[in-house]
Amino acid sequence: MTTPILLGISGSLRAEATNTKLMREAARLFGDCTFNEADLRMPLYDGDLEAAEGVPEPAQVMAKQIAEADAVIISTPEYNKAPPGVLKNALDWVSRVEGRPWTDKPVAVMSAAAGRAGGERAQMILRACMVPFRPRILQGPEIHLAGSSKEFDEVGRLTGEIYVRELTALMEALRAEIGR
Repeated sequence: MTTPILLGISGSLRAEATNTKLMREAARLFGDCTFNEADLRMPLYDGDLEAAEGVPEPAQVMAKQIAEADAVIISTPEYNKAPPGVLKNALDWVSRVEGRPWTDKPVAVMSAAAGRAGGERAQMILRACMVPFRPRILQGPEIHLAGSSKEFDEVGRLTGEIYVRELTALMEALRAEIGR
């Protein structure tokens, strides 16, 4: 079997974002793979911009990364009880690219947030936003990393035994989903 390609998407742009750390921990626990990270820095979706200039290069790159990946990890923060606009914006732009890169793609969704629910609402809304794309979103185990700033050590590793166990199980399920 060839080495799987795993794409990580963090819904946060912050340099020390706990969602980026969670996404990278998921990739580490996934095991042997080629791991790539998507860049969500792209203009706000605007139909007039699309008509005048086409789909921007960053959205085309992300769509290509999704299409080439064997599986995708998305880690979202929760801003005002929903996923951040930058993540939804990237999904909207990718939906404008020719082809359907998300179709039947195995996807693991997770969240990390400062609050005690760990981004549960944002994750639920993100899952709903993904429905039109028809990926194969894993249903669990669910990862809602609460109080996320306290859950990583100085090198970005998860410290909570339960979180490590559940994230490992999710990555094992994602790896198994690739072969289906």
